[in-house]
Amino acid sequence: MMRKLIIAGNWKLNKTSREAIEFVTLLKRELCDISGVDIIVCPPATALSDVQDVLTDSNIALGAQNVYWEDEGAFTGEVSAPLLKDIGVQYVIIGHSERRQYFGETDETVNKRLAAALKHGLTPIVCVGENLTEREKGRTFEVLEKQCRGGLDGLEADEVEKIIIAYEPVWAIGTGKTATAQQAQEAHKFIRDLLAEMYNDDTAQTVRIQYGGSVKPENSAQLMSQPDIDGALVGGASLKAETFTEIIKNSCTAAQ
Repeated sequence: MMRKLIIAGNWKLNKTSREAIEFVTLLKRELCDISGVDIIVCPPATALSDVQDVLTDSNIALGAQNVYWEDEGAFTGEVSAPLLKDIGVQYVIIGHSERRQYFGETDETVNKRLAAALKHGLTPIVCVGENLTEREKGRTFEVLEKQCRGGLDGLEADEVEKIIIAYEPVWAIGTGKTATAQQAQEAHKFIRDLLAEMYNDDTAQTVRIQYGGSVKPENSAQLMSQPDIDGALVGGASLKAETFTEIIKNSCTAAQ
């Protein structure tokens, strides 16, 4: 089964609205001819609306970096799915390792955010991955299984088919270290086999699984050519138009 590659740029806590507008204006021009890959940018919340204005009628979709599980109420500082939907957001990153590490995200809260996103027609990008200690102790698959089962708890197969999973080895984020293509493929295959066990083969073959962990122009083609790697969740390299564009173009080549 051919799954369309999906490349998302996670800007994290970077770029003012003005910087974001300039950046996506340039990206839109550079990437206007690309059709073989789904492209997403995920700016900070303050820039989402302005970025959407620029991206309207383009081949680049808008994603948010987080979502709260309640629709409205006394939840100071949170942003809900209906509010994101209202300004044109289509995708949302859930359970990024930085959210887990710094802000107390758990498999349970990932599950609640995921349900809220699906309820309102947002496409979740659900992040899973092991840290360095877990990898060195040989616990990678154990961690991935726990996070997948906990995060997807209670979801039906047809709901899971709407989800994107991002495998991010935490030890490779922002460190310059990258999992080898073989290590990444091994983890992606484990996740896909687990989905087949939890749901069915069709669901497992439908779900797109991205790799996130120091993706660069130099390694993107090799990563994207692996059978179970369906795209990338790009961090630092998505903040420069030149490198993000190169990653996307290299990925297109690899997918052919």
